[in-house]
Amino acid sequence: MYKRQQIFKGLGDESAFFWGARQTGKSTLLKSLYPDSLYIDLLLSDVFLPMQTRPSLLREAVIQADKRCQPVIIDEIQRIPILLNEVHWLMTNHGTRFILSGSSPRNILRSGIHLLGGRALRYELYPLVYPEITDFNLIRALNYGLLPRHYLSTTTQKLLAAYIGSYLRDEIMSEARIRNITAFTRFLEAAAFSNGEVVNFTNIASDCGVSSPSVKEYFNILEDTLTGRFLPSFQKKAKRRVIAAPKFYYFDVGIANYLLKRKDIVPGSEAFGGAFEHYIYQEIYAHSKYSELNYNINYWRTASQLEVDFVLGDGEVAIEVKGTEMAHPRHLNGLKNFDDEHHPKKLFLVTNDTFARRIGNVDILPWNVFLDMLWGGQIIT
Repeated sequence: MYKRQQIFKGLGDESAFFWGARQTGKSTLLKSLYPDSLYIDLLLSDVFLPMQTRPSLLREAVIQADKRCQPVIIDEIQRIPILLNEVHWLMTNHGTRFILSGSSPRNILRSGIHLLGGRALRYELYPLVYPEITDFNLIRALNYGLLPRHYLSTTTQKLLAAYIGSYLRDEIMSEARIRNITAFTRFLEAAAFSNGEVVNFTNIASDCGVSSPSVKEYFNILEDTLTGRFLPSFQKKAKRRVIAAPKFYYFDVGIANYLLKRKDIVPGSEAFGGAFEHYIYQEIYAHSKYSELNYNINYWRTASQLEVDFVLGDGEVAIEVKGTEMAHPRHLNGLKNFDDEHHPKKLFLVTNDTFARRIGNVDILPWNVFLDMLWGGQIIT
């Protein structure tokens, strides 16, 4: 059992939505944290069908249950959006607390039913992160990804194939009502080639044989279903001309690996640098949310190709990620130029070096030292 960083800080006596991509471990975590709760699993047909036919069954079940069974947990709430009307009534008239779990709010929003009008907090669960795993293995993480079922599996390629086929393609296509199966399948692969790169919608549209607006909608679907996200560019007080288009990352490095047909990712291999950067981004993003600091994460790139991988907050922290085992001054070029223009408080180069050191005002940190500092609250506060 992994000890997850998501512990619903600040929930108190409130209700909450709990979102996360498939197989991030939402159900396992909820059952662990709330073993005595009334648990309604809408993946079960003998639960789903009666609730879909007669939503008032929820009200009857909750009123009958002991108060000690709270918070009431409804798993896969997006499958029956109309249940939110019953949830709203029970919260208002019966004082019931809920945790409403699901993989995407897209169906609910499309149904026209409101997300409880701000009466519920929002939490998310992401793939596993560094402090959750005893004896963390970087190479395993970079190759297999960090979905709990995948990280320790001996058949990860088969699991990834099933995940891509049954969920990332078929289920999301069905949920989003996408009819052009071929174009969307091509898009998933094209998005993987854009993983960690500046997105060019026109080029991707050409590769997929659809329009640019269609490609933008496909990306929005990945965002809505929590399977990908954009990384915006940092443009504050720009003296140099900077790239404005966002970058894109899949939510898990293992998903990108499979779509890109990456295998045997080890230090020095062609794929190591991209996977390493993606993984560090996953950690930073999860830390921002789990810590409740919710700091901005951007990248910075000028028209002359000077770049910093991640800029945190309002420009207080700049982080460059290099897969090298021996950092050299040439690796600091982007950081130094960003420092000249924006004067951040902290500059970091995250590498596969053996030990930490400092060149000028840049801290060169082995990845594990950086992650210890990140989760220990020493990178950004």
